[in-house]
Amino acid sequence: MTTPRILPSIDRLRRRPLVRALETEYGREAAVAALRTAASRVREDLTGADTTPIRDREQASAAIEQRAATELAARLEPSLTPVINATGVIVHTNLGRAPMAAAVAERVARLAGGYTNLEYDLTAGRRGARHTHAARLLTQVTGAEAAVVVNNNAAAVLLVLAALADQREAIVSRGELVEIGGGFRIPDILRQSGAVLREVGTTNRTRLADYAGAVNDRTALILRVHPSNFRIEGFTARPDLPELVGLGQRFGLPVVEDLGSGHLTDVSIGGVDEPSVAASVEAGAAVCCFSGDKLLGGPQAGIIVGKEQALSRVQSHPLMRALRVDKMTYAALEATLMEHARGRAEATIPVVRMLATPVREIDTRARDLAGRLEGHSMFGVDVVDGLSTAGGGGAPGSALPTRLARLTPRTHSAARLETRLRGLHPPVVARIEQDRVVLDLRTVLPEQDDLLATALIGLTR
Repeated sequence: MTTPRILPSIDRLRRRPLVRALETEYGREAAVAALRTAASRVREDLTGADTTPIRDREQASAAIEQRAATELAARLEPSLTPVINATGVIVHTNLGRAPMAAAVAERVARLAGGYTNLEYDLTAGRRGARHTHAARLLTQVTGAEAAVVVNNNAAAVLLVLAALADQREAIVSRGELVEIGGGFRIPDILRQSGAVLREVGTTNRTRLADYAGAVNDRTALILRVHPSNFRIEGFTARPDLPELVGLGQRFGLPVVEDLGSGHLTDVSIGGVDEPSVAASVEAGAAVCCFSGDKLLGGPQAGIIVGKEQALSRVQSHPLMRALRVDKMTYAALEATLMEHARGRAEATIPVVRMLATPVREIDTRARDLAGRLEGHSMFGVDVVDGLSTAGGGGAPGSALPTRLARLTPRTHSAARLETRLRGLHPPVVARIEQDRVVLDLRTVLPEQDDLLATALIGLTR
C-alpha cells in the first residue's frame, strides 16, 4: 500500500506548467476545485488494496493534474458540437435543421461581436423598432405588404390567432388539424391563443360549402393549414386557396394560411413540389406563416407576411415582445433572404443546393470516398442506389434519388459500427439499411468530404 503522505499540496501543484495552463484556460477557481477533487480521488486510490502503485511525489502530482485536466475538459466542454450529417435527411430537426450559407455565418459573426442598430433609428437619432429588420427583404421576395418575424412557426401561428381571433371562432377543416412535431397540435395552439376552434368537413373531404355553413357572427377568420408533414391520398376534396379567399371576401373574413415549409419560388427544386409563399400572397391570403429554417434555408424563425392592416394588429399584440427574435436571428435571416433575392440560393444556400444536387455529382463523391476507404480493416465499402428526403416536416413523401456509400462490417454488427461513427471527432451520423451502414453524401457538405474520409480512415477496432 502506498502512503498518502507523498501527495503534494495544492499550492505546489499550482506551480506546475500543466496546472498553470489549466488555470489560464479554465480560470483559477475551477482549476483549483478540480485539483482538490482529483487529489481526493488519488488519496482514495492510494489507500485501496487493488491500485497501481504510485512510488513518489512526482508520480502523484502527474496523476492529480491529469485527472484534473480530464475533469475540467468534461465538465466545461460545450454540449453543442458540429456533426457530419450523412443520413440523407436534408432538413434534419434533430441535427439543427438548415445549415447556414457561408455568407450568412460570416454576417452573423460580424454583427454578433459588437453593437448594432437593432432598435435604433440611425436617421432620426432615437429609438426605433426591431420588426423593421428583414421586413423589406421579406416583402420583396414574397410580394406581401408587410412582414413580422418571431422565434418559430408555431409561435407565428399562436401570435396571429391571438391577435386576430381572441375569444372568437377560427374555421378549420378537420383534415388540417395536424400535429406539427414535438407533440404540438393545431387544436392546442388554437386553445392557447384564445381562439375558438370551429371544425368543418371530414378528415378526407372538406368542401367550400362546409366553410360557408360555419360562418356566424362570432367568426373571426378562416384558417388553412398546409399538410406539410403528411399526405392524404385517394377519395379527397379540399377547396383551393383562391376559393377560400373568395369566400372570405364574401363574408368580410381574412384567410390565414400556415404554409410551414417556407418555399419561396414557384419552381420545383429537386422534385420537391411545395406551394410557394408568393403564390399564397398573390391568391389574396391576408396572412401567411412559415418557417425560416426549412426550405427557406435560414435560421430558426417564424415568419408572418401579409396585408398591412392584419399585420399591424399582430405587431402591436402584447405577445409580440415574448416571441420576438434577437439581432443574430435577424442577421442570419437577412443574409439568407439576400441570397434568394439575388437569385443565387441554389448555389449558396446548403438546403436548396442539396435539394438540387444531381445524382451524378453525388455518385462521383461517393465513389471517391469508397476508393479512399478501400481495404479498411473494419468494413468493406461499395456504392449503391438509395433515396434522400427533404425532412423537417416539409414535402412529406418526397424521395430524391441518390447514391450511397455502403459500409459492410467485417466482424462487428452494423449497429456497433454506427455507434462508433457517432463517437468520431466530428461525430458522423449515418443510417442503417439491411444490416449495413449507409452514408448519403447529399447531406454532407462538399467541404466536409476530406474530413469525413480522414475520420473514417482513422477508425480502428
